[in-house]
Amino acid sequence: MAWASWLAWLACAAAGAAGMLFPRESESREVVALDGIWRFALGGREEVDVGFRQRWYLRELPKWVNGHLAGNHSGGHLPFDLDVTALLEYDAPSLLTVAVNNTLSPHTIPQGFTAYFNDTDMYPPGYSVNDYTFDFFNYAGIHRSVVLHTVPDVFINDITINTKIIGETGVVQFDVSYTISENEVDDEVSCKITLLEESNKAVGEVSLCEGDIMIDKAKFWWPVHMSNSPGHLYLFEVQLNHGQKRKDVYRLPVGIRTIYWNETTVLLNNKPMYMYGFGKHEDSILRGKGLDHTLLVRDYSLIEWIGANSYRTSHYPYAEEALNLADRQGILIIAESPAVNLDNFDSVLLEKHKSVMAEMVNRDKNHPCVIMWSISNEARTQRKEAGPYYKSIVEYVKSLDKKRPVGFVTNRNMYQDKAAPFMDVIGVNRYFSWYSDTGDLELVSRQVEAEYTKWHNVCKKPIFMSEYGADTISGFHQLPSFVWTEDYQVDLLHEHFKAFDNLRKKGFFIGEMVWNFADFATKQSVTRAQGNKKGIFTRERQPKHAAYLLKTRYHHLANEQLKTMTE
Repeated sequence: MAWASWLAWLACAAAGAAGMLFPRESESREVVALDGIWRFALGGREEVDVGFRQRWYLRELPKWVNGHLAGNHSGGHLPFDLDVTALLEYDAPSLLTVAVNNTLSPHTIPQGFTAYFNDTDMYPPGYSVNDYTFDFFNYAGIHRSVVLHTVPDVFINDITINTKIIGETGVVQFDVSYTISENEVDDEVSCKITLLEESNKAVGEVSLCEGDIMIDKAKFWWPVHMSNSPGHLYLFEVQLNHGQKRKDVYRLPVGIRTIYWNETTVLLNNKPMYMYGFGKHEDSILRGKGLDHTLLVRDYSLIEWIGANSYRTSHYPYAEEALNLADRQGILIIAESPAVNLDNFDSVLLEKHKSVMAEMVNRDKNHPCVIMWSISNEARTQRKEAGPYYKSIVEYVKSLDKKRPVGFVTNRNMYQDKAAPFMDVIGVNRYFSWYSDTGDLELVSRQVEAEYTKWHNVCKKPIFMSEYGADTISGFHQLPSFVWTEDYQVDLLHEHFKAFDNLRKKGFFIGEMVWNFADFATKQSVTRAQGNKKGIFTRERQPKHAAYLLKTRYHHLANEQLKTMTE
């Protein structure tokens, strides 16, 4: 079998509009990981601004194999692949070279800007800094796996799954697309679809490339605490044939579940859903944003320990390995785009934003854990031009996926936000008694309840608190509680819980997500003590005192929800 394509999972690279299947081995496919320590060459300090002067940030990033250009792409957090069949040396080692650039501009997502300092008394000539407004560190490099994988000359290039529930019957709707070589005849291509249980027992089989499979007495995909058997997955097996020959085999885990929504709630399998979890970051003390499977297992272990049922992929798409785990463990995911702190809304950015949304939706569309698309976080949506911009984005995402609600996360005023009217669901970030009325904990419950009630009254949408919290340095204590101490974080969370319980009774409040799961790195600032310290866990993944309070809260909600489901 010939090496057919190079599949790169890079923090700085993104896919095109077509879907791309996660690289899995099968009878017809080989996967070779190129993970490890890459040999990096950094630009010299004397040429620190060469990328700005030559406007690298407007270029596509090139990749070479054995000195030959294989292709390029711009954007981050999402995968892309390149066909390198003709570029490999099959009787000698091959050299793969990737140029990576994390320079941000007003037309990248996320955005940034380059500041030039012209005072030559204080700065060397040509001194410049690439800066940004978002509150996490802008790491550069290859953060996720790079793999070389093979596909046959006739191969499956995409699968789209949608599911329905009719009584106890599950319906899997599928559409398999494929690629054939110029020498092959399309009319001779056929598909055999088999749906398998965990025991490898076939529960459905059809010979179609597009159609339905009906499963009587199906086991539905449920999140944790809404079922005693959460995260149930079937295996969707596609055998692609050309004439009488089997050409390709691909197996995709799928879950059968439905999502509906209205002005007050989101329904999962026709049951009201309440989210309790976190905003997160892909961040750790040793690897930064680098994919770390051990850390991933640790994080999901802590999510289980604390009793959470959900998190938001703030503020960018996470590695697909994280979503694979969420599928299996029954964790609800709000999938968020990299559009954080957008500061202008022109036509160039709009097209880039649409491209990123297409990449994210097409990659993550088949994950049952993904229950909502978040198209941005804390953009400047009070501006007039934000209205038509977000209307266009929402309509575009709905054209890609009609089975999930489209929302965003905002920190603007409900009367001034021009994007909110177009959303199905709205997440609102508020830091009462931290960034406002600092230290006045007695105001928290009153302010939270009033704020989120007004949001629903104005927008008539399901509302959730997507961020709240306080920076907390592990080991700091003071009584009475004082800002930056573990005691203050505990008291602040406790006051929020009072408001959440009142809001839940009103019927439109669908979730509470503390900021943040763990401490994380930011750029250097006098307001950041070695990064953002709002984590419930430290950057090393050890619990602060508030973790035990949150554990009590979340397990209470979990028991309450499971009891409701079994009554």
